Amino acid sequence: MNKLAIGLTLAIGATCFAGSAIQAAAASTSALYQLTKTVKLGAPDRWDYLTFDPSSNRVFISHSDRVTVVDAKSGKIVGTVTDIPGGTHGIGIVPSVGRGYTDDGKAGVAWAFDLKTLKKVAEIKAQPDADGIAYDRASGHVFVVDGDSGKITVIDPKTNAVVATIDGGGGLEFGVADGFGHFFVNGAEKGEILSIDTATSKIDATWPLADCQSPHGMAVDPKTHRIFSSCSNKKLVVVNADTGAVVASLPIGTFSDAVAFDPVRKRIFSSNFDGTVNVFAEKGPDAYETIGTIPTKMGARTMTIDPKTGTLYLVAADMKVNEAAQPSDFRHRFTTTPGSTELVIFRPEG
Repeated sequence: MNKLAIGLTLAIGATCFAGSAIQAAAASTSALYQLTKTVKLGAPDRWDYLTFDPSSNRVFISHSDRVTVVDAKSGKIVGTVTDIPGGTHGIGIVPSVGRGYTDDGKAGVAWAFDLKTLKKVAEIKAQPDADGIAYDRASGHVFVVDGDSGKITVIDPKTNAVVATIDGGGGLEFGVADGFGHFFVNGAEKGEILSIDTATSKIDATWPLADCQSPHGMAVDPKTHRIFSSCSNKKLVVVNADTGAVVASLPIGTFSDAVAFDPVRKRIFSSNFDGTVNVFAEKGPDAYETIGTIPTKMGARTMTIDPKTGTLYLVAADMKVNEAAQPSDFRHRFTTTPGSTELVIFRPEG
């Protein structure tokens, strides 16, 4: 099997790649993934989660006080969802009702917006630190993970009404729906995964993750019933979604904040703050192989994927060392160059 060359080794004090350097590094790999496009997003210089919408072929990016929307084919910015002063985080898309959902973390609310006009249409009360958002097609509900509050707000998009609030028992991170009636959430504070029955909006299992500190990123393979969760101690754990058993532990980079799964190529990805994306092959439900590492940019810790083409979308910016920060504080060791935020797009070969 062809291997991706490890194109990037980063020390904590290193500066990140500029766009041309990424292209050179990506070209030096074994061509499994190529950097095909960069899209300048500019200021503001804060971002969080991204969501790819297959129904519109658009990428929705939480971009400080707005959601920036990019046409995936052309790479052009087609509009923004504006005026969310507390900062956007998660994004959920519900094509059946023609609406998307994002949040204002500081205000503790979710916002519904029209997918055609990108205008806000409804404010929905959530909880403080409203963060990750996912749509569950089985129940038809939108789930808002209220991180520091340890709650999950469940919204019926037909009415934009809150139909349940779930107590997660501690600080939470990202969550994903398997499409068959379960929503899984990373319990970051306690190092666990919550399994939620989306028909009842009740937790039906809580699974501790041994040797996994502060799980953040998450993806799921609904066919093999496997959950992929990235941990702050540089591990990605694979969990049986039926039993909660950890079936594999894989090495990843520093400060992963997102995991993606390619259902066509059976690959798992961890995007890391250190400027790398780890790539693994799913050989079977309990068998995984490290393929290699895609060099990206320092700070490119969040990611989304086009499940049909396998194209990866990440956001990053040019960064410099922040000498005032403690060397051990990796996340705040760097400062962003104003106006340099961009979407970077990697496409698989073949």
